[in-house]
Order: sequence, then structure tokens, then C-alpha cells
Amino acid sequence: MFRFDFEYFLCTAVLFVAEVLIAAFMHDNFIRPTFGDFLVVLLMYCGLSTFIRAQYSTLAVATLVIAYCIEISQYFHLIVLLGLKHSKPAQWILGNGFSWGDMLAYTLGIILVLIIEGRRGKRALGADAIA
Repeated sequence: MFRFDFEYFLCTAVLFVAEVLIAAFMHDNFIRPTFGDFLVVLLMYCGLSTFIRAQYSTLAVATLVIAYCIEISQYFHLIVLLGLKHSKPAQWILGNGFSWGDMLAYTLGIILVLIIEGRRGKRALGADAIA
């Protein structure tokens, strides 16, 4: 169940750098708030896949549930309830405002994960069948 997958680790690192660059340099109304949320579920999925061996659909659903829970915690102002509203790291992780648009971005990101992983699985299956 546990492993280290270098390919997913590299994807995680690249996505993390992209997220940091977006957070540092993009101050618009689409890339940072929407595309960043789209990418963050890919980052989370790759991070989980680096260390956990499971069916991609299971990890994708788990990633989406985690993202939804974090977003819902914003609706209930969990960061305030925990006394962390002035903590930058807590704001980065927990966020600070609920948005249905974020929920849609997470969903679309996971749909992309399912499409990519589904295609990768079919190619791998086809390669194994030939060998």
C-alpha cells in the first residue's frame, strides 16, 4: 500500500512550483483563484500517489473529498474558530472564503485526473498484453 513513486513525486514538485509562482505573481481574477484551485487537486492527487499505491479512482475520490472538506470548512470559518486567521500558512492550507466556483474547479481538476489516469492505465494494460 505504501511506496515511493518518483514519477508522481516529480509531478508533485512541478505542480507545487507552479502553485507557488501563481500565488506569488498572479493577482488576477481567474488564474490565481480558479486555475490555482484546479491545479491544487492535481497537486494533492500526485502527492498522495507518490506515497500510496491504490486504484487511481480511489485516490481521485479521496483527493476530491479532502478538497471539498477544506472548502466546506471555509464556509464554517474553521480558520477563525481555530484562532488561526492571522496565520499565513493556515490561510494557504485552509483558505479563507467558501466559493462554489472553487468546488467546480476541484471537480474539473479531478475529472482531468480521471481522464489522464484512465488513458495511462489503458496504455499500460495494452503494453502488458503485448509482452
